[in-house]
Amino acid sequence: MLLSPDLQSKLDHLPDQPGVYLMKSARGEIIYIGKARVLTDRVRTYFLKGSDHTPKTSVLVGQVADIETIVTRSELEALILESNLIKQHRPRFNVVLRDDKQYPYLRLPVKEDFPRLSIVRRVQKDGALYYGPYVPTGAMRETLKVIRKVFPLATCEIEINGRADRACLEFEIKRCMAPCIGNQTKEDYHQIVKQVRMFLEGRDTELLDGLRAKMHAAAEQEDFEEAARVRDRIVKIDRTLERQRVAQTSGIDQDVVGIARQGPAVDLQMLFVRGGLLIGRKDFFWPEGADTTDVELVRSAIEQFYNKDGLPPKELLIPVALEDTPLIEDWLSQKKGESVRVVTPERGAKHQLLRLAEENAGAAIADHLRDQEIDRQAVEELKRLLRLPLAPRRIECFDISNTMGDQSVASMVVWDEGQAKKADYRKYRIKTVEGANDFASMQEVVARRYHSSQELPLPDLVMIDGGLGQLMAAIEGLRTIGRSELTMIGLAKARGEKEERVFLPGRKNPVLLNPSSPATHLLQRIRDEAHRFAITYHRKLRGKALVASELDGIIGIGTIRRNRLLKTFGNLDKIAEATDDQLREAGLDAKTMEEVRKALSSARPL
Repeated sequence: MLLSPDLQSKLDHLPDQPGVYLMKSARGEIIYIGKARVLTDRVRTYFLKGSDHTPKTSVLVGQVADIETIVTRSELEALILESNLIKQHRPRFNVVLRDDKQYPYLRLPVKEDFPRLSIVRRVQKDGALYYGPYVPTGAMRETLKVIRKVFPLATCEIEINGRADRACLEFEIKRCMAPCIGNQTKEDYHQIVKQVRMFLEGRDTELLDGLRAKMHAAAEQEDFEEAARVRDRIVKIDRTLERQRVAQTSGIDQDVVGIARQGPAVDLQMLFVRGGLLIGRKDFFWPEGADTTDVELVRSAIEQFYNKDGLPPKELLIPVALEDTPLIEDWLSQKKGESVRVVTPERGAKHQLLRLAEENAGAAIADHLRDQEIDRQAVEELKRLLRLPLAPRRIECFDISNTMGDQSVASMVVWDEGQAKKADYRKYRIKTVEGANDFASMQEVVARRYHSSQELPLPDLVMIDGGLGQLMAAIEGLRTIGRSELTMIGLAKARGEKEERVFLPGRKNPVLLNPSSPATHLLQRIRDEAHRFAITYHRKLRGKALVASELDGIIGIGTIRRNRLLKTFGNLDKIAEATDDQLREAGLDAKTMEEVRKALSSARPL
């Protein structure tokens, strides 16, 4: 192929060191990012005459107008940088996971006197134990529910020092042994913590043997109430573990990758096995993945999935061998802080786990393709109903939420080619409207979204959660910014009726939708998501307003220090009564103490 002089010059002067290369189009857009042990050797292979490229790579090479390289000190550094840059730029020729979530983990701070389980989305090196990831989060909540029913672990957030005035309801229903009032020693509490650890780590034999011994000992001492309580605990644990157990493996933590293909579509499943128990799975789907090899899919999934704050497992089972497996093992081991193995098993229990992951991928790809067909029918029906020139590929939906006009907010959610595109979601605080005026609020937010300075692409269809009044207000918002060409509809139900109605500009009477049609289900799904997103934001703002205190606005008191003071002293009256030494112990200097005393004394009645 004929290369431009500038591109040829760059190819002639590539570094012979490890690093990352960024391929750019004629418009300067980054279209592919890769890493190399030796940049000059790797990059030149793309442009050699007679190279046996896949169709996808041939199209890529035909669009490359410029190449930028970043030299690193090692190939491992190059791998980490490549992963970070792909996450940042999301080039269209890379395999990109459409997933930016931080996955939930259970955190158990075992070094504390009275550890309590909490849900976190970032794993830190703080001495605590982390269990997970739990995907979907329902699996984690089920696990927490079992733990709280079976193990009397404290769930409150107060400081446990044995000097509380009285125990809470959890003690009355035997779900906590009330260490807060001194009813349980630290040593006895840590025995419960040890049992929780064994449960979460899949050490069921050790856990159940210990509980059976405790049950028999209680029975021998004729403490039949305690023996019955332990017996019930054993039954509940055994049932839970039996439902989750997937294989009799070595009991170490494993993530398992499986791939399925159907036509051009590809699905990749990751199963999370902890101590022989399946705690969750993650699904990645590409409608057009025929030109991408299994090796590229697996490698990209590993790099991007673990390029988060989560912990890799002790062992990663994959269906195809990777050329740079030792490099990936080094990277994962650094993230975990101990050795991680990447294995491609061909027989035995581990191979059976791979087959299970592949079966899950096969079932998922069938579901995705079925959903795609339903969505295709839905947008075609929308095109016909609304008389659109093209079936809408990108739909944006707005909703307003407030409580009697207080903390009024708006949400915008995006449906793009069959999926919710959460990276494009937006939330707005209403700025120009006072009181409960949904019409004016809708006009404001639509104008703000489609102002010419917005960076998001324009949608094919704009949907308003509301009837004719909200729709006309939104259309006026578009008119004020010169965007009247956008197609807009309103979706609402008449009071007391079940059928959804679509309101169209210039038409007084709405279009009545068939309750069972794909178009109706699609619009309802998008509208409900906009409502959920708006309500969530409104509740967050309302919650912040409720916890606001007289400490807010004091120079030297931010959110962290305010929360620390309230946690230490309990309420504003006790902060006002605290001595200088007590406030100093809480982290206040002399100037801040003076500001706090001044603010609290002026707010207290004489």
